[in-house]
Amino acid sequence: MVKVNLTHYSICNYPVFDLKNLAMEQEFTGCKLAYLYNGQLLVYRRDNIAAIPYPDMWDFPGGGREGDESPEECVLRELREEFAIDMPAARLFFRKRVVNHLTNGCSWFFIALGNSAEIENIAFGDEGQYWRLISIDEFLSSADSMPILKTRLLGIFYT
Repeated sequence: MVKVNLTHYSICNYPVFDLKNLAMEQEFTGCKLAYLYNGQLLVYRRDNIAAIPYPDMWDFPGGGREGDESPEECVLRELREEFAIDMPAARLFFRKRVVNHLTNGCSWFFIALGNSAEIENIAFGDEGQYWRLISIDEFLSSADSMPILKTRLLGIFYT
């Protein structure tokens, strides 16, 4: 069993905002969120449609950018649309700019801690088959988990 220590991730990993970083903020395709609740990840089973990337695999909340929204606006909108969880941006305690899952641009990866009220009131949206909470170990060992998300978790928690 892998032990995950979040202690040193309690402070935001936000870059210093200068003109170079501002440009980096504006160029991204989407976001993903590792939503943690009691040591488990909130995941959903992607639709089993051959035309989409990673059909029938475990995925995190998130998706593509709309308009000129910021990374935080993007990931929080996706969380609302997919799970009906309305979380303030202040609860996003980690973020990192990464290569997107199609390797054709950049995206943002976030981590936030959930609470029981949010989990109890999930209203699952119309994308995906169903949702569940899954241990980090199970997600990392499952052949059904998106490989890029496994890599991101390993890179954050185990380096």
